[in-house]
Amino acid sequence: MSEILFAGLTYEKVLKKYAQTVTGVCIMRLKNYADVEDCFQNTFVKLYTSSKIFADEDHLKAWLIRIAINECTDLLRKSRWFAPFEDARKAKADFPEDSIDISWALLKTPQKYRVVLYLYYCEQYKVSEIADILKVNENTVKTRLKRGRVILKSIYGGDERE
Repeated sequence: MSEILFAGLTYEKVLKKYAQTVTGVCIMRLKNYADVEDCFQNTFVKLYTSSKIFADEDHLKAWLIRIAINECTDLLRKSRWFAPFEDARKAKADFPEDSIDISWALLKTPQKYRVVLYLYYCEQYKVSEIADILKVNENTVKTRLKRGRVILKSIYGGDERE
């Protein structure tokens, strides 16, 4: 019996390669580690049980992000409440090394800006790719990025010259 491949990767390799991305997206949506774990698990269960054919690894990554966002949205709809992290520093361990610096600030931004900022700065997606993943207009993504940057600047206490 041959092993199932997802864009040429085994399930275990997909899990290792994209665990950080899915976790980050879920943290940006939920800010509650127990719920993040549930959505993370549901996302990868959906991958494992999916018969979807992926064109390449970029397609697979975008699909995982979309499924993670949908899982988070479903969970928020069902519960309508969540407890924020007791200690935002605990969440920093779940971010790639180069994004640790802004993770605490992202967690303080409103959700609709938080996910766009995370995908743009931490996952390095282009505006058009974010629009496709979130199923919104490119101008909506640009607006959320602009407004999100203003919020981040106020959190960081940036100067007004820019």
